[in-house]
Amino acid sequence: MTKKAETSEEVKPRSVRVVLMALMIAMLLAMLDNMIIGTAMPTIVGELGGLEHLSWVVTAYTLATAASTPIWGKIGDMYGRKGSFLTSIVIFLIGSALSGMAQDMGQLIGFRAIQGLGAGGLMVGVMAIIGDLIPPRERGKYQGMMAGVMALAMIGGPLVGGTITDHMGWRWSFYINLPLGAVALAMVTAVLHLPKKKAQGKIDYLGAALLTIAITSTVLVTTWGGTEYAWGSGEVIGLIIVGIVSIAAFLYVETKAAEPVMPLHIFRSRNFTLMSVIGFLVGFAMFGGVLYLPLFQQSVQGASATNSGLLLLPMLLSMMVVSLIAGRITTSSGKYKMFPIVGGALMVVGLFLLATMDTGTTRLMSGVYMAVLGAGLGFLMQITMLVAQNSVDMKDMGVASSSATLFRTLGGSFGVALMGSLFTSQVTDTMTDRLGPEAAAKAGSAQLDAASLAKLPEAMRDAYQHAVAAGTHSAFLLGAVIAVLGFAAAWFVKEVPLRGAGPAQAAGGEGGEDEGKTAQAPQESVAH
Repeated sequence: MTKKAETSEEVKPRSVRVVLMALMIAMLLAMLDNMIIGTAMPTIVGELGGLEHLSWVVTAYTLATAASTPIWGKIGDMYGRKGSFLTSIVIFLIGSALSGMAQDMGQLIGFRAIQGLGAGGLMVGVMAIIGDLIPPRERGKYQGMMAGVMALAMIGGPLVGGTITDHMGWRWSFYINLPLGAVALAMVTAVLHLPKKKAQGKIDYLGAALLTIAITSTVLVTTWGGTEYAWGSGEVIGLIIVGIVSIAAFLYVETKAAEPVMPLHIFRSRNFTLMSVIGFLVGFAMFGGVLYLPLFQQSVQGASATNSGLLLLPMLLSMMVVSLIAGRITTSSGKYKMFPIVGGALMVVGLFLLATMDTGTTRLMSGVYMAVLGAGLGFLMQITMLVAQNSVDMKDMGVASSSATLFRTLGGSFGVALMGSLFTSQVTDTMTDRLGPEAAAKAGSAQLDAASLAKLPEAMRDAYQHAVAAGTHSAFLLGAVIAVLGFAAAWFVKEVPLRGAGPAQAAGGEGGEDEGKTAQAPQESVAH
């Protein structure tokens, strides 16, 4: 091998590492945002007012992210991954800057929607570009990195948000995105080189509109049902009807469109369909756990809300370590079927153990239970994306990545809604049984933190802690039952050889005309 060739081989992996670093920064931006904003919300409301619209600050972002996710994936497939990813970063940064300059709650909600549009492209872009650059067989090496970014966002978000709000003001909770985003933007622009694509057809605008309506209706049902409106209310029933009609219309339109925004043929792959189902259930379990575990530890175990992210450390560390190990084994052996099965089993066991927690459960035991759930999620989180991407041709990498991301997001939305409805109902019933309706209503209006609960009379505080324990028991028991479906689905996964076993391909870019047709198709370099 010539010296020039050796130098080229050294540059390729280095370029991929630089690109991956930029992608991880972008992924961190998308995940960190809601975590940071959560701790700043009381201060924002204090300055801008509009307490009655508070939930929309989060809902607008979530809706825009979910609705735009499949569209970003399709645009990347049609017009090129790099351009769509850079555009999503720019939109996210514009939304961040505008949100930091908001003068009232209405402006903040609108600007958060712009930010969410960009965030939808960030997550899909990261997954799809990794799918283009690194063959599935080699991708396992980087699973720990992605799991680590997720853990960092969940643990560091509340801490960073509280620190920024206290010392720099809430507006910097948004401005902090600008330097990070600028670094990612510069690195991706300079180092990532992918062939430009020329679309063969027009964007499926009607399909995109119908899918947006369907996703919006679904998210609003899960967000409002049982909270803003009763499940049997006209508003919720109406949204359900709109969602069903728009989904039916979307499916019909996709069969006729030249370039469907979500090609239905990708669901002909058994593995892709199973990974979509399992991803939905992973989102259901993970987001429910992230919401109700700190709630239990603050209300029942007396933990401080200030360091709420640290309360999830056992689950997140377990998830990160197991994801790293599973990725390494996948890369070395090419085998992966056992991971969804083991992960599904651990997720069921972990949720069931969490459902056994009561007022006498120690922090050590709850930490062990969380670690079991984290191990299950670690086996599932990245494997579901890897297998989904391996199940489609390279030309559909974007829609495969966006569909997998969308199903996980919708799973989280359903998990929070259904577990939340069950939790609230159980807390109310238990409080009423122990204290009677009037005292229950008085205690139920208290904030769910240790400081507020300490001010309650002992009998009321004791009843409230038992009520929260009963609520989390019901919520996690529901999660365990739902997770059984994921465990069952994992047994039907077919072990299809992962594309690209050669390490030399790890620095590849998008393929040419025959991309995705063979497992060993050569890929172009990203290093220039």
